[in-house]
Amino acid sequence: MPKTTGATETAAFLRDARAGLSAQVRSLPGKYLWDVEGSTLFDRICGTRDYYPTGREMTLLPHVAAEVAGLIGPGATVVEYGSGASRKIRVLLDALAQPTRYVALDISWDFLKAAIDRLSLDYPGVEMISVHADYSQPIALPVDLAGGPVLGFFPGTSISNFSRPQAVAFMERARVTLGTGWFLIGVDPTRDRDRLLRAYGGADGLMAALHLNLLARANRELGATFKLDAFRHEARVLPEPFRVEAHLVATRDTECHLEGEVHRFAAGESIHTDNSYKYAPEAFREIARESGWIPEAVWLDELGVFSLHLLRSS
Repeated sequence: MPKTTGATETAAFLRDARAGLSAQVRSLPGKYLWDVEGSTLFDRICGTRDYYPTGREMTLLPHVAAEVAGLIGPGATVVEYGSGASRKIRVLLDALAQPTRYVALDISWDFLKAAIDRLSLDYPGVEMISVHADYSQPIALPVDLAGGPVLGFFPGTSISNFSRPQAVAFMERARVTLGTGWFLIGVDPTRDRDRLLRAYGGADGLMAALHLNLLARANRELGATFKLDAFRHEARVLPEPFRVEAHLVATRDTECHLEGEVHRFAAGESIHTDNSYKYAPEAFREIARESGWIPEAVWLDELGVFSLHLLRSS
C-alpha cells in the first residue's frame, strides 16, 4: 500500500497538536511518538532490563507459537499490527507450517520498510506486504484474505494504549479487517507499582528521550517552538482504571508558538503523551467477547507479568 502523503500526515499532526494543546488537559496523541527516531529509541528500550514486557514475551512466545501453529494449520497469512522492527514475527513464521504471506502494518513508514527489507532476505518463500497505516482507524488491506487461514498478531503491550472502550472499538475493526480467523494479542496484567515505574520511568533516560522526541518532532515538522530543556518526562501509576500515564512536565514557565497560536505552560503543568492500561486475563477476555471475538486460550509467563491471548472469530 502506498505511503500516506507527507502533506496529509503533517496536516493530521497539526490538527491533533492544536486541539490537544488547547484542551483543558494538555495532550499530544501518543501515535505521533512513532517517527523513525521514536521507533528507533523504543527498539532500544525493548532491549533494556527494566522494560520487562519484551523479555517476558520473548520467553513465552516460542512455547505459545508451537501450539498456535497446530491450531492454525498450513498456508497462513499473518497480519501484524504495529510491526515495528518485525523481530517477534520471526518466532511465528518459524513455527507456522508453510506460511504464505506476512502483512506488516505500522505508522512509521521508513522504519517499517527497512524492517521488511531485512526480513524478506531470511524468508524468501513468504510474500511480504508493507502497509502504512494508523491502526486506531479503519484499515482496508491491499490483499484478499479469503481462501486460507488468517492469523492476526498484535504483540507487545500496544493494546494497553487503549482504554477499554477504545480497545473494544479497535478489536471490532480488526475483526472486520481479518475476517474469519484468529488473533494473537499480547496483554500486560502487571500491577506492581515499582516494576511499572522502573519500566516506564526509564532511569537510563531512553524513555524520556522517546517522549521528548514528540516535542522535537513537532518542532521539525510543524514549525513549533518547544524548548526541550524546559520539560522532563514523568510516569504516573494511577487507579480506576489501573494505568500508567506518561507526561512531559514543564520545569519552568515556558511557551510554545504553533501556527500563530501561543501555548503557555506554568512550571509543573504537563502535556499528557501516552497511556498504558493494565488488563488482568479475565478482564481482557471480557473485552474480547464484547468486541465479537471468542477467547480460545490464554498463556501467562512464569512471573505473571505478561500474557498472550488467542482469540478466534466465527
